[in-house]
Amino acid sequence: MIGLEVHVQLKTRTKLFCGCSPAFGAPPNSAVCPVCLGLPGALPVLNGAAVALGVRAALCVGASVQRASRFDRKSYFYPDLPKGYQITQQARPLALGGSLHVGPSGREIGIARVHIEEDAGKSLHEGVPGSEEWTCLDFNRSGVPLAEIVTEPDISSPQEAAEVMRLLWQKLTFAGVTTGKMEEGALRCDANISVGGGGRSEIKNLNSFRFVEKALAFEAVRLAEANASGAAPSRETRLFDPGSGRTYPLRGKEALEDYRYFPEPDLPSLVISGEMIEEQRRLMGEQPGDRRERFEREFGLSPYDAGVLTAQPEAADYFEELALLGAPPKTAANWVMGEVLRAVKEVGGGWERLRVNPSGLAFLLSEVASKRMTSGFAKELFHEAAASGGDLKVLARERGGARPIDQAALGRAIEDVIASETVAVGDYRAGKRKAFGYLVGAVMKKSGGQADAEAVKKILEEKLGKN
Repeated sequence: MIGLEVHVQLKTRTKLFCGCSPAFGAPPNSAVCPVCLGLPGALPVLNGAAVALGVRAALCVGASVQRASRFDRKSYFYPDLPKGYQITQQARPLALGGSLHVGPSGREIGIARVHIEEDAGKSLHEGVPGSEEWTCLDFNRSGVPLAEIVTEPDISSPQEAAEVMRLLWQKLTFAGVTTGKMEEGALRCDANISVGGGGRSEIKNLNSFRFVEKALAFEAVRLAEANASGAAPSRETRLFDPGSGRTYPLRGKEALEDYRYFPEPDLPSLVISGEMIEEQRRLMGEQPGDRRERFEREFGLSPYDAGVLTAQPEAADYFEELALLGAPPKTAANWVMGEVLRAVKEVGGGWERLRVNPSGLAFLLSEVASKRMTSGFAKELFHEAAASGGDLKVLARERGGARPIDQAALGRAIEDVIASETVAVGDYRAGKRKAFGYLVGAVMKKSGGQADAEAVKKILEEKLGKN
């Protein structure tokens, strides 16, 4: 039995109870103030934008938003919690109920609750120059707004747990609730697991789909072995070490009464209007499953292509704009799934660092379609512009060589390759398909990259015969 407590950083400009920035990457302890440091006399002021996004997160999972909720103090003593308590929602959360449907069968995973809370700071045990013997504290994350989505213990395997996380990531990023940047802590979870009715353990702060699956797989085996030996495992909180693939104990698992919850005296009850709920329902936009079906229906894409394109909101937006600019849908899909995703990865820093917009790529595709540019040359220009930000029309004019080789010159290049590459020709005629790829590459090289690869394949097959 597995249940997840998923912490989602809400995409706001300021923290939950103060005006400090929640942006990732600021110098340590530079985005702090008396409120998020918990200094005496400082009072919290609730961020309305965080409440709105919390409502939207609840709607994404089908939860029922409560018209009245309240904040509570959760007391525990840890160095990165400056007030000695966390402001959260325990007795009366923002939303209750809901469900997710995962896997090919659409198996239902229940949602217990959704609530809003503030994040803690960060303890740095290593990597700070000159402080090898110390634990350093960075309070920049203290007070960052979170929505916590708690599932029922309906998840039946580590693989399904990773799928639940992946589905939540898709729904919440498409809806604009969070950036989804897991490497920055924008989505992470605590995973609770028990095996065969034995003791339950909690694995803290898992920040990737792969880590969720690996940590739970290890813990399932550990708990099963403990049950089989008769040494019932105690309830405890554990951490996952990605290097070894193992979990290790952090502390005994707290009971509810250990946190001494009581109503937050510095904040009034939270009242949600019906107008806010309907506004956030409208702002949710098209969910990934609906968009996938529409891509299949409107653009004639295969389920696989539509699934890849709607795995990330940025990829879906890029493809749709490209198609609306006149690019053939299948061509646009192939380019986004291939060259565009590769460029995003190579450039680094996410989609905002990609320096070719859909209109620039639409220009390249029109040049290729009209035979004024080869596909290979277009790809070369695209990756150059993606990294440098150069204007594609200017680059094409400056670089030259955009026009494809004429048929007569292409025929001569192919004849020259067939005459000179006798070993490869013999291998191909003997049934070795790899030799054909070598011959195509040789022709492309001889043409200076100006030949169309599909035309080269067709002519070679006509001259050498198909295998």
